[in-house]
Amino acid sequence: MAVKPAGRLRNLGRVQTAEPLAVHRPKLRWWKEFVLVVVFYAVYSFARNQFGSAKVEGENAPVHAFHNALDVIRVEKWLGLYFEPQLQAAFIGWEWFIRFWNVYYGTFHFVVTIAAFIWLFVRAPVRFTRWRNVLACTTALAIVGYSLFPLMPPRLLDEGPPYGGREWVVQDEQGMVVQVGPDIEGVDRPPFGYVDTLAVFGGLWSFDSGAMEEISNQYAAMPSMHTGWAVWCAIVMWPLVRRRWAKVLVVAYPLATVFCIIVTANHFWIDGAGGLVCLAVGFVLGTAIDRWNNSRLTRRAAAVPAPAQPAA
Repeated sequence: MAVKPAGRLRNLGRVQTAEPLAVHRPKLRWWKEFVLVVVFYAVYSFARNQFGSAKVEGENAPVHAFHNALDVIRVEKWLGLYFEPQLQAAFIGWEWFIRFWNVYYGTFHFVVTIAAFIWLFVRAPVRFTRWRNVLACTTALAIVGYSLFPLMPPRLLDEGPPYGGREWVVQDEQGMVVQVGPDIEGVDRPPFGYVDTLAVFGGLWSFDSGAMEEISNQYAAMPSMHTGWAVWCAIVMWPLVRRRWAKVLVVAYPLATVFCIIVTANHFWIDGAGGLVCLAVGFVLGTAIDRWNNSRLTRRAAAVPAPAQPAA
């Protein structure tokens, strides 16, 4: 009775569990990917910062963003999952702990994503184009969210003007300057109980600095790309690590990120859910783009005549 070699069985298992391989893949060049990332992120940052904060201070952005925050709170209370103030209050007395998460919020989002992007490029080029497209589509969808749904983050709900929800100055229909406060029926009036941890405890940067205040959009909270990118990193890194402790870290990273965005009062938990929705739609779009491009390359290769064989 013939017995299949063990090595063949192992290889068969790998083929069955691996992602489908395309017939043709574009030739990857590191410098081209670098340029694409820089250009895309520059466009993303520019578009993201066109909605809210200093760019539209003279309009009703704070009012709109505050009302949207109230709607989010209403939804979370209806679901019985409005726990953000209690979560932050449980840890706010640990200054060193909160400062760590402030640094985490401002650095890991970029460092881990860049590391995962490079690692994927080097270790899994067959999967690279698909997941690069997924990341790009996810991020592009986030811009739509920022433009259509400016959202005041929890840390600003108890803050004053120009960006906070405690009070602000707007113009009425006749152009007269009037004071408007967040006295909305059905929602608890301030204080909401949040602390702006970056302003109180500090980190590597501050929204109050001149340059950051001018270019940032403090109402770009829905969806949370900290969450979307963190889950993207976990998905692409999971097949690339073998040791158990490394897999634990891969799973822990998006969980720690969700904890971070809530304990620092930069997001509601529902913003993280919005990031996951963007990632899911981005996966569908990115996969479709990758398949279309592979089909295009396959048709192009089929159209090229085969080289003539030398005469015998």
